[in-house]
Formats: sequence, structure tokens, C-alpha cells
Amino acid sequence: MEKDGGLQDALVQPRQWLLLLALLAGNVALALGPWFVRLADTGPVSAGFWRLFLALPFLALFARASGQALTGIPRRTLALVALGAVTFGLDLASWHVGIGLTRLGNATLFGNAGSIVMLFWGFIVARSLPQGKEWIAIVFALAGAAILMGRSAEISTETLVGDLFCLTAGLLYAVYLITLQGARQTIGSWSLLVWVSIFACPVLLALALALGEPVWPTDWDPVVGLFIVSQLIGQGLLVYAMGHFPPLVIGLALLTQPAVAALYGYSAFGEVLLPLDIIGMVLLGSALVVARASRPVTR
Repeated sequence: MEKDGGLQDALVQPRQWLLLLALLAGNVALALGPWFVRLADTGPVSAGFWRLFLALPFLALFARASGQALTGIPRRTLALVALGAVTFGLDLASWHVGIGLTRLGNATLFGNAGSIVMLFWGFIVARSLPQGKEWIAIVFALAGAAILMGRSAEISTETLVGDLFCLTAGLLYAVYLITLQGARQTIGSWSLLVWVSIFACPVLLALALALGEPVWPTDWDPVVGLFIVSQLIGQGLLVYAMGHFPPLVIGLALLTQPAVAALYGYSAFGEVLLPLDIIGMVLLGSALVVARASRPVTR
């Protein structure tokens, strides 16, 4: 019996490492998304449209392979999904616009601000005040955001505006999550991503056309890279791995995103980070970890 137990432990351990690798790789893949947005010769909102549209048939295949139904969804649930998808489309549009105006590390951190908003939402629903470490998360979030926005204001007004676009995206993403809380309990993850994409694509396309953006790319490489790396690999690995880890581990893995974004922001776009920038990122990143550990958020 001891030998059998030892064999099981030996088999489980590699699987845990594989799951952890998938979690980290998914975050790294998502962190590369802003790079492709900047390289795309379409507009930023148009890039968001292609990210979802090109991934749709693959998401549908994943849903089918997982045994998740794409039809027979109650009308009320589908209506909530449509409402949430509109919010998600606005979130993606706002984030992609912000990516082109601010530093990539800032864009990644503020784009994930939905975790902190969900923390506040939890207080409202529970009609309770923050407890212990939740106060720390709030203080760290405010201090980190103030430092990063102050540094952006020193660089240029445009950079500060980019921060605000990304922060707005984080707020919209929280609304998207709140709207779909009920639907997540009745629809599988892949099926939900399919329907969200179906409803969000027209929103992004309409916004891109209204803004006068070029929609059809002349160089398909960045757009294809965006949908493969961010939507398929990034989202796919996270959907695969996130159910196997506690929220604190997921929150810590999230910190790979701004680190990777800041690294290639420096190497590819010359975005230099000063010690004060790093302090602001550490504070805001720490707040995101605590927020996710308290109120889990899946992105």
C-alpha cells in the first residue's frame, strides 16, 4: 500500500508542475497581447475585433470537445450574456486604446483593476466593511495607482489619458463579471466565451468604424498573433489551469503579466522604469494579489 501511495504521489507531482506551468504560460501569453496591439496596422479597436472574431471557430471546437452545449440556453441567460458581452466589448476597446497611449506595464496593471472593483462589490453585496488584509489591498491600490498616474502625468498628458482608458477598461471588466455571475453557473467556460465573442464582435466592429479606424489589416501577422497568443493560448491555458489552484496562487501568477509587459516595453519600445515606477507597480500588484485571494476573478 505504501508503494502504491508513493507511486501516486510520484504521478501527481509532475501533473501539478504541468498545471503550474500552464498557469504561468497563460499569464505570459496574455501579457504579450498589448505588444501585438501596438504592432497591428489596424486601429486598436479593430485589433480587438479580429482577436475575438478569428478565435470564434476554435472556441466553438473547444466547447464541443468539452461536451459543452452551444444551443438550448435559456433566453433570460442569453440576454444577460449579451448585456455582459457589450460591456466586454467596451472593456476591450477601452483597453486597446489605452495600450497605445501609456506604458505597457501600466496598461496591464490598470487593465486588471477589475479584481479590486470586485473586492468592493463583495463589500456592497455582503453589506460589510473591509477586514484585515482587505484594508491593506485598498491602501496599496490607491497608493500604487497614485504613483503610476503621477509618473504618467510627468511624462505627458497623453500617457495619463492612456492610464485612464486602461483603468476604465478594468472597471468595465468588473461590470462584465458581475453581469455574468449567474450565467457562469449554468454555461460552461468555453460555451460562454463563444457567446460572449458572438455578441461582442459587432460592438467592436461598430466602434472601430465609428472611430474611422482601418479595419482590414495589410499585415496579418500581428492580428493573427494576437488571437492565437492572447485568445487561444492565453485564455485556453488559464481555463485549463485555474480550477486547480487557490485564488492566492492565481493572484501571484497574475504578477507575471505586468513584469513581462514592462520587460518588452523596455526592450522593444524603450519604456524606461524608474525606481518610483517599480514601487508603484509593486504596490498595485500586491493589491491585485490580495483582491484576487479575497474575491476570485477569472480573466
